[in-house]
Amino acid sequence: MKIELKEITVRELTNGYQDNNDNGVVGYGGQLDIRPPYQREFIYKDKQRDAVIDTITNNFPLNVMYWAVRDDGFEVIDGQQRTISLCQYVNGDFAYMFRYFHNLQPDEKEQILNYKLMIYLCSGTPSEKLKWFETINIAGERLTQQELRNAIYCGSWVTDAKRHFSKSGCAAYNIGCDYLNKRPERQEYLETAINWISDGNIEIYMSNHQHDPNANALWRYFQNIFSWVESTFTVKRKKFMKGIEWGTLYNKYKDELYDTAAIEAETARLIADDDVEKKSGIYPYILTRNEKYLSIRTFTDNIKQKIYERQGGICKYCKKHFELPEMEADHIIPWSKGGKTIEENCQLLCKYDNASKSGK
Repeated sequence: MKIELKEITVRELTNGYQDNNDNGVVGYGGQLDIRPPYQREFIYKDKQRDAVIDTITNNFPLNVMYWAVRDDGFEVIDGQQRTISLCQYVNGDFAYMFRYFHNLQPDEKEQILNYKLMIYLCSGTPSEKLKWFETINIAGERLTQQELRNAIYCGSWVTDAKRHFSKSGCAAYNIGCDYLNKRPERQEYLETAINWISDGNIEIYMSNHQHDPNANALWRYFQNIFSWVESTFTVKRKKFMKGIEWGTLYNKYKDELYDTAAIEAETARLIADDDVEKKSGIYPYILTRNEKYLSIRTFTDNIKQKIYERQGGICKYCKKHFELPEMEADHIIPWSKGGKTIEENCQLLCKYDNASKSGK
């Protein structure tokens, strides 16, 4: 990797700035590719963006940026967020301290446009550039694993997938925002969709589809998941439906036939059940019948002590004596059959018998 230090002005950087959305962002007279395929979307918040402009207007030093040298110009390796912040401000896309760039006095504009930026120009192979990108991108918002995967498997498939999954307010967000605690601009929607469709083999899936002309199969799959969710659980309860591994459930249960009225009645009953401590677990429980999803309320230590004294330390099943730490509280009438987690429905069993009973 050959590295050369170059000095340019904000005027030169912002000359010819264009944001063409999915078709890329350019500057520096059209010679600089500001958002190559492996780069993330613009994610700076207002405070971070303002900090860049504050640094420039006060003539403080801005961190050095890195460009890779290409046959047709340059591409940003590190500094995309700072570069776009500067270009957007000079372009009049936002105000700093309640003033747009075009509202500044001539001398104030010149001070900003003449500010000198330090750029390292890096020449090398594509793999060297990607490695360098991962190594030096440590300031500000760190890259996510999916952002790095997008770099490694960049191509027509990634470009089209990002169109569906990777922007604030994108199509995938409009469908999944009530069900996912994810941020599309950090590639979390895209990562989740690939993880589901590939059963966790994200990199294998991306490698196999890298040169596909589009990501239509992944997009249809994602839409099908939430169409299935809404047709199976007919009442939307946003509070409880977020964060569930819907794709994993869809993969296994999409072909089952369900009585949606019965599902809704059971969902309402379980939400009202004080013993169910994890309400979001109701949905996977209804499909799998595994009570682990519900975090059923356990008997308190005080109740356990009372029952231990009442039983004299004798296991209700094997009739042998055990110390309290060797015993476990058990529902006499199972929770699944309507038994409540109250003192009157508690018995103590030795760990072996409780495990044997749970397995039946």
